[in-house]
Amino acid sequence: MKGRIPAAIIVLIISCFSYESLSQEGAGSQIKFSEGVSAGYNHGLGIKANVTASHFAPEFPFLLRLGIGYTFLNPGDALDSRRIFINNNTNGTPEKKGRSLDLRLDFMISKPVFGIDDSYFTFGPRFSTFKGNFLYVGGNEDFDVTSHQWGIGAGLENHFKMTQKLCLVIGYGLDFYIPSTLTGHDTSYSPDNDNVNPRTDNQNNNVYFIYKNANRAIRQPVFMPFVMLGVVINQ
Repeated sequence: MKGRIPAAIIVLIISCFSYESLSQEGAGSQIKFSEGVSAGYNHGLGIKANVTASHFAPEFPFLLRLGIGYTFLNPGDALDSRRIFINNNTNGTPEKKGRSLDLRLDFMISKPVFGIDDSYFTFGPRFSTFKGNFLYVGGNEDFDVTSHQWGIGAGLENHFKMTQKLCLVIGYGLDFYIPSTLTGHDTSYSPDNDNVNPRTDNQNNNVYFIYKNANRAIRQPVFMPFVMLGVVINQ
């Protein structure tokens, strides 16, 4: 997976460069493109790459931006995760890691913010694939919990021109993702509690765990505040 993320970013940027070249060959095409990359806090350490298109038509009020992001996250409570998705064993030393890979489409409206003329309001849909890995050293357990979520986000950006083609960008805002089915090992928990192979809680009269328990133990993206610093290259 680690090798696929940079490759996905490269494919995204190359594809947009190719589309740009084809567009410029078309008669009278005025569409302009810019590429950007940023890093910072995104409810964890986050990295984003994007391509922005503008000047679709004189009456079209937005710039459109397609982006991909990768965020390192705390996946949740390791001990509860094993009880809810595997079994009630407590042996082994827990280790955990988590990440979210997201795709985003932003509509961007140019409007001065905080006295900075080159600024934008941004908003649009999101899609996230979350994975948390839980390893129990000496306990013979190593499993992933995954989910796929749709969401929506909004933010503000300030652009500072450094050279004719290079801008420094500061972005801040909030993304919200709808809680979704959590799947791990051979078990899954859904928001409507149409669960598959749920485990029993030996600390609560062996009642079955439900989605609320799984969602509390696993920290899939919900509210994702972000503050990012990056650069944009204008073509």
